[in-house]
Amino acid sequence: MSDTIMSILMLTGVLLTGGAIFVFRKGDRRRALLMLIAALVMFANVAVWLVPVK
Repeated sequence: MSDTIMSILMLTGVLLTGGAIFVFRKGDRRRALLMLIAALVMFANVAVWLVPVK
């Protein structure tokens, strides 16, 4: 279950990053920045969950 959620978060982060690049090229900088921030939050969540705990 956890692996599925991590995979979905990673795929969504990659898609948001690609979408941000697409939107940035169209000229909407604010929306592109918000999409990049959302992607970074998703990547950070995955990183936090995957850090081994002793």
